[in-house]
Amino acid sequence: MSASWKLTAHAPKKVVQAALLVHDDLDEWDFDLVIAGREVAENRPDEWVLEGWYPRKPRAAQVEALGSLFEGEAPDITVKKLPEADWLAMSQEGAKPIRAGRFHVHTPDFPVDEGAIDFVIPAAQAFGTGQHRTTAGCLEMLGAMKARGVVARRIADIGTGTGLLGFAGLALWPGAQCTASDIDAVCAEVVEENARLNSIPMGAGPGEMVMVIADGMDDPLLEARGAYDLLIANILAGPLLELAPDFARSVSQGGSLLLAGLLAGEQEQAVRRAHRRAGFRPVARLVRGDWAILWMRRRRVR
Repeated sequence: MSASWKLTAHAPKKVVQAALLVHDDLDEWDFDLVIAGREVAENRPDEWVLEGWYPRKPRAAQVEALGSLFEGEAPDITVKKLPEADWLAMSQEGAKPIRAGRFHVHTPDFPVDEGAIDFVIPAAQAFGTGQHRTTAGCLEMLGAMKARGVVARRIADIGTGTGLLGFAGLALWPGAQCTASDIDAVCAEVVEENARLNSIPMGAGPGEMVMVIADGMDDPLLEARGAYDLLIANILAGPLLELAPDFARSVSQGGSLLLAGLLAGEQEQAVRRAHRRAGFRPVARLVRGDWAILWMRRRRVR
């Protein structure tokens, strides 16, 4: 069930982005309070909103936690209950089909695009429906990797959410073994249902996907099924920084690493530095809105 209460704080773009950076650096946080920042409208790019979703009525502690992310005096924070029917409608609102490179992603309410690699992903399940620019950017970058000759026999999709990016990897490299993981146990059922909707076989063999619940790379199956020719991690800047050494141990020499979920600018530079230190070199980047998508390769040891 999606969150039924929403906390909202309006502030200029730089202020909201700074608050998101503060959140990324926190060691302790109420993980039931999920936050995101966005522009208010495309024609008002400097007006942003920081939103938080909570599965029950927020208390003063949750409001204060959101306010503490802002330097100086926090903006006004409104709290609103989202009735279940309205929340479902909101989850579907704006979930129009997207075209991202070779891929077409849509909800079951829209028809298949026979001219693209087509996926149907119901809205309001988990992060990664294709609507967010980081997910769409990853789809574009995967297509660019394929076009530039990347060969992937073992794929990992870390923080998979809906399974979409792992599905895309199997569509581009149909003989690969794909291992998908997420820290949220709810995602296991979501991925299995989406695999059924898209005729993706679940299993351990070539052309199949295995789903595990894991915190980062901390799982024996993730370790056993590596090293990976392609590792995808569309998560957040904080975890990407922490996981750089683990990714280096998990990606084969010359293998590709696709990183997303980070803001262009300071977050991007920090993530790039961490992965250079871990033995990766940059290959290409995309910027979609305020978000950077990075393709890096693990250096070969001579």
